[in-house]
Amino acid sequence: MSAETENIKYKLIFSRRRSISIIVRPDKSITVRAPFRTPLEDINRFVRSKSRWIKKHTDGDKRIRLTYNDKEFTDGEIFLFLGREYRLQRAHSEESRVWLNENEILTGQTDPENPDITRHLISGWYAMKAREILPERLAEIIRKHSHAGFRPAGLTVRSMKSRWGSCSTGGRISLNSELVKLSPEIIDYVIIHELCHLKHHNHGPGFYDMLSELLPGYKLLRKELRKYLIS
Repeated sequence: MSAETENIKYKLIFSRRRSISIIVRPDKSITVRAPFRTPLEDINRFVRSKSRWIKKHTDGDKRIRLTYNDKEFTDGEIFLFLGREYRLQRAHSEESRVWLNENEILTGQTDPENPDITRHLISGWYAMKAREILPERLAEIIRKHSHAGFRPAGLTVRSMKSRWGSCSTGGRISLNSELVKLSPEIIDYVIIHELCHLKHHNHGPGFYDMLSELLPGYKLLRKELRKYLIS
């Protein structure tokens, strides 16, 4: 159901939970989850108490921020992986780990109420997935477009503050580890973009001719990528 208090519109979901939570989704929409039979007055009071936090996360740049510096790492928050949304759920476990099910990103941690542990686990998990997925995609794209003769000098996967990728004059490609939060199609677009720089070091007509030949729909993917903000 939909609800509103003091011009804060939100989607209200009742569930078997013990407390009220607020989620600001990547598209800036607001979802509130509450235990069954919680009075609407109590829910609205809780939402109003979080109005400053909500404003902080819904105002300003409407692009979706991929770095999670402003997240609280508490249950119900939304995280992206390969273009899909997953809701965080923490559980007690003697073994520290992160895994996915259909709709959730789950953490097992010795203290499930400690957000610093959650942050450390999820950050490490993203870094691991980036090291797994991005080299695989690069290798697959090079095989698929073998006629182009792409031979990068190497690949570096790392966190970058302002670039999705780069190609050095020596032919080494760097990819931003944050890319694993985006869809496979956008990931491939960034990789192909950087591979084209092996043949064309600037953004001249030759570069775009090659990019268009290898990826005819690149303009739509570029537009989609511009919805995201790295840091």
